[in-house]
Amino acid sequence: MATIDDFQKLDIRVGRILSCDLFPEARKPAYKLIIDFAGEIGTKQSSAQITENYRPEDVVGRLVLCVVNFPPRQIGPYVSEVLTLGVPDEQGNVVLVHPGRDVPVGGRLY
Repeated sequence: MATIDDFQKLDIRVGRILSCDLFPEARKPAYKLIIDFAGEIGTKQSSAQITENYRPEDVVGRLVLCVVNFPPRQIGPYVSEVLTLGVPDEQGNVVLVHPGRDVPVGGRLY
């Protein structure tokens, strides 16, 4: 069982996707995202396997939730700095997790 202390170690923040580009070098279909978290976190990049449910133009400007305190992860030639959170749909494809309304970027999930 995880404890509340375990949960509080995760730094999950709201970010706004600034850009979304194809990531043809990835083993599985993915996009390269640039996400703004404002404040001390600033702008970070993330690789996201969301190609089945989203087109690049559909995600730019969208709010998402991301873990911002995991170490960077090398994915092929790209370094993913944050983990963009999602849940599976009926086919197992990623659906992005986002706040239900417009909120300021950088806000922490609690």
